[in-house]
Amino acid sequence: MDPQIIAFLFAVGVFGGGWNAIAGGATLFTFPALMAAGLRPIVANATNFLAMMPSNAAALPAYRAELKSVGAAIWPLLIMSGAGAIVGSLLLMISDPSFFIALIPWLILVATALFAFGDALRARLMAATGGDASRTVMLTALFLSSIYGGYFGAGLGIILLAIVQIMGFASFHVANSLKNLLATSFTLLSIGIFGLGGLIAWPEALVMMAGSTLGGYFGGRFARLVNERYLRGAVIVFGLILAAVYFWRNAAG
Repeated sequence: MDPQIIAFLFAVGVFGGGWNAIAGGATLFTFPALMAAGLRPIVANATNFLAMMPSNAAALPAYRAELKSVGAAIWPLLIMSGAGAIVGSLLLMISDPSFFIALIPWLILVATALFAFGDALRARLMAATGGDASRTVMLTALFLSSIYGGYFGAGLGIILLAIVQIMGFASFHVANSLKNLLATSFTLLSIGIFGLGGLIAWPEALVMMAGSTLGGYFGGRFARLVNERYLRGAVIVFGLILAAVYFWRNAAG
């Protein structure tokens, strides 16, 4: 790999890891950066899963007590989420590259919308269900959401948070611990499938992963010093611009 590409991916990884620790939504930066480094879109998407995995996994040790309190109730969530992630990852594996390229601006728009309106959507769902809903319905919602997670996944965290809260895990810290665990577990499954399928560009992934780990560590330490509202606004604007760019590129042929 060219030294300039290594420096570029490491820097984007640091920036993305720090951004995720403070405001979330870093995939909107890291995914196009991997394509800018020369990776094909499907390979860039698969590689991004590994590169940004520390964002969720690094939080798990701090939630040991919350996860232990959930007990055996955690297994249906892991099974349904894992099954959805496998389906989504396999769909990506068999996707025609041109079809995926056509989907990119739409996927970015979905991710941006989830990031922009996720909190409001979660509040509406909680209000509509009274914090309670059919377990079967919510497990089905978790399965379907995880298909998106295995296929692309940007912006999914807020939806996972809503689903587990509606299922009765009302404590935010417990719900957040489950969200991080589910995101980590289906990311690992997706990485396994993509790795076996030869879709991960390992050198690029490991360089960006090293950067995201470093960025996540320092981002978490300094998160309270940064105005999250402005950063979230910047992510939304960037997502809309990025979607427009990819719509234009697809239209231009």
